[in-house]
Amino acid sequence: QVQLVESGGGLVQAGGSLRLSCAASGRTFSSYAMGWFRQAPGKEREFVATISRSPGNTYYTDSVKGRFTISRDNAKNTMYLQMNSLKPEDTAVYYCAAVAAPYYMYYTRPHQYDYWGQGTQVTVSS
Repeated sequence: QVQLVESGGGLVQAGGSLRLSCAASGRTFSSYAMGWFRQAPGKEREFVATISRSPGNTYYTDSVKGRFTISRDNAKNTMYLQMNSLKPEDTAVYYCAAVAAPYYMYYTRPHQYDYWGQGTQVTVSS
């Protein structure tokens, strides 16, 4: 099993930046594909970004391309989401997720992930 803990959320003005972190337990972090999802009030959980086990292939939902960057530091068992040029519509609870995966693979659907963090609130004011 993997334990995931998100941090770094907060309140920022439109155009600002935040960096979210997802710290994972265990010694097998490098064997997991990772993802970020978000859930806004009254809406379903939606895919944001994902990064593969190796060599770190990435994929983003269209609404965040060019603004968000997903990365991972396997030595620190940590995944990051750098969020720049934030917009009010980015307001949501952000969740990190993990799933054991082959090399190169990443996933964009919530049901494809086995482990989830508790979420961290991101609020962007206009």
